[in-house]
Amino acid sequence: MILVTGGTGFVGQTLIRHLVSLGYPVRLLLNPSNDAPRIPKGIPVDVAIAGIQDERNLRAAMKGVQTVFHLVGTEWRGINADFLQTDVRAAEMLASVAVQMKVERFFYLSHIGADKSSAYALLKAKALAETVIRDSGIPYTILRTAVLYGSGDHFTESFLKYAAFFFGTALLPGKGESRIQPIWIEDLVTCLLLCLDDRKTVFQTLQLGGMEVLSIRECVEMILSAAGKKTRIMTISPVWWRTLLIAMEQWFGSFPRMYFWADYLAEDRITALDVLPRDFGLMPTRMSQNLGYLRPAKKT
Repeated sequence: MILVTGGTGFVGQTLIRHLVSLGYPVRLLLNPSNDAPRIPKGIPVDVAIAGIQDERNLRAAMKGVQTVFHLVGTEWRGINADFLQTDVRAAEMLASVAVQMKVERFFYLSHIGADKSSAYALLKAKALAETVIRDSGIPYTILRTAVLYGSGDHFTESFLKYAAFFFGTALLPGKGESRIQPIWIEDLVTCLLLCLDDRKTVFQTLQLGGMEVLSIRECVEMILSAAGKKTRIMTISPVWWRTLLIAMEQWFGSFPRMYFWADYLAEDRITALDVLPRDFGLMPTRMSQNLGYLRPAKKT
């Protein structure tokens, strides 16, 4: 049995679909909530209900579980993100219970740039979460990923919505030259599945990125072009950009949760270009080839 936390999110839904299609039994861990969960449609999964700090129910959820994919993260809550509680303490509790229940593999998704000494709360929290997982003694595989894209993502679709808020102008920080290495969701999930079958990845921290290093300006131009938008791109000071994102999230409930990008784009977030072909035998897909989901639907 495979337990997936964060299985209703962008990565989780794609991973669960692939796991079930390959014949793996999957259990989805849901946090108690009054909101209807986005359980993957048409996919047979077990469901367990447990708060991330509910040790008793977490043990019940991990009964018979050999592998845990811990995908929960709080960065997409924007300015309301609680990194200490949702990222660090959740990882600590889950890893501890997994050790008690003799789980054989523990996968955790982190970010390129995770560092305990980082000035950015998210990247510091990711590094602290990595540390508690390593210290637990659980057989782990940590994957530090570049920014992910695909239908339903928090990258391309968020920037598209963001650009629509400013009357045909997309504002970017600095000169728009911060470099990132986008990786397609299907390529990431393929890597996760390959790690599942490869004991050499146990007790390893891997960095995964796509086959292109692109500036955020190049990415946004690509996103707007794929969506058929003729939006202007302008740049402002990173400090003013951060202030703008905070204000927009406070004032407009419909504004996309963009605050994550104020930290992420403060520095280049890249890794070796050949990591997927070299370590996984996988040739990653170019971003420009996979943005068809952004095209407006044709009217009938």
